[in-house]
Amino acid sequence: MSERNKVIVIGGPTASGKSALALDIAWSCNGEVVNADSMQVYKDIPILSACPTSEDMAKVPHHLYQIYDADFNGTVVAWLDQAEKVIRDCWRRNKLPVVVGGTGLYLEHLMSGTTPIPETTPETRAELYALCKKIGTRHIHEKLAEIDPQTASRIAPGDTTRVLRSYAIYMQTGISPSQWRQEPMVKRLPEAKFIAIKVNPPKEELDALCRVRFDKMLQQGALAEVVKLAEKNLPDTLPVMKALGVPELMAFLRQKCSLEEAVELAKLHTRQYCKRQRTWFINRFPQDFLLNACYRDKNFLINNVKKIL
Repeated sequence: MSERNKVIVIGGPTASGKSALALDIAWSCNGEVVNADSMQVYKDIPILSACPTSEDMAKVPHHLYQIYDADFNGTVVAWLDQAEKVIRDCWRRNKLPVVVGGTGLYLEHLMSGTTPIPETTPETRAELYALCKKIGTRHIHEKLAEIDPQTASRIAPGDTTRVLRSYAIYMQTGISPSQWRQEPMVKRLPEAKFIAIKVNPPKEELDALCRVRFDKMLQQGALAEVVKLAEKNLPDTLPVMKALGVPELMAFLRQKCSLEEAVELAKLHTRQYCKRQRTWFINRFPQDFLLNACYRDKNFLINNVKKIL
């Protein structure tokens, strides 16, 4: 296995210090950082998505941050297309790709492969969105259950994004998502040697950090980001409109709650999301190195990761 085939992959819940660890590894190991967070790809919410600062980005090259407009419906396939190109380009220039993010499916599909499900066309999605407006997400879910009860059972009837994505696959191909998943997995980078690092802090530490983190985001201008999003009049079904903090602050702007209520609800939802992330990474992300705390100490990097680089 060539040294150029190495890829560092860092996964873990929000607020765990993943970005700082990725930056330190890239800085000390001739590397470049590659984003694997489904919200940090959007230009409109750098504060709410906790994108690296301009100072951090100036230290080493960062890729796939703030690349999409808010009206883009980002998917794991779209991310994989770009991540594969960036990683291969890093190898070509003898740079170490350091992939980091909290979107577990991005990391899982990168490392383990993905089903050969084709990307749905804008025309198919537009037709389905129009139908959804007419009959509602729950009726689309019922239609999905008729043709693919296995997939429907794993998706909540109110989960618009996943319901529409699954039914769009059937509309376009005539094959159900569960049938597609029985096909052999396809690896975009079969020659890659992945070195996985899991950051897994205690729940109590993460809860406290999530509370402080959202207050800092507000101080940095998170509300202004949502004001600008509101001016775009985008559908609530778009991924960017579901980013942590966006629905809650949007509710405040629409005079459905006070700012204090919106902030407390955003903090609660952030902690709940963090808990789900933590559970996912514990159960589905096999690691070569484990850090059972938030990343703060560079000795972890020196004593563990650098030994094999």
